[in-house]
Amino acid sequence: MTRNLGATSLKRRRRAVDPMTAYDSLPPVLRRWLAEASLPWSPTSCRRIWLDARAKGEAEAEAIARLDRAERRTLARDRSSSPYSADH
Repeated sequence: MTRNLGATSLKRRRRAVDPMTAYDSLPPVLRRWLAEASLPWSPTSCRRIWLDARAKGEAEAEAIARLDRAERRTLARDRSSSPYSADH
């Protein structure tokens, strides 16, 4: 069963924390980004990227841009390994 993961070649991972509790504890701007993300990101991985950006003094907009770049890289990696990529 694929649930809501769609047709992705990316590996699934088991979560050690309750994803809804982790989601609820995120800042509103990060929850909004996560709700609109193209991939089923975990709140934990988003928080990790967010906290790293903020620790380096990046503003909220810069942290969101960092998440956007991470998502684009992940999508590109998924497309390049997909049997349905444009190369076929």
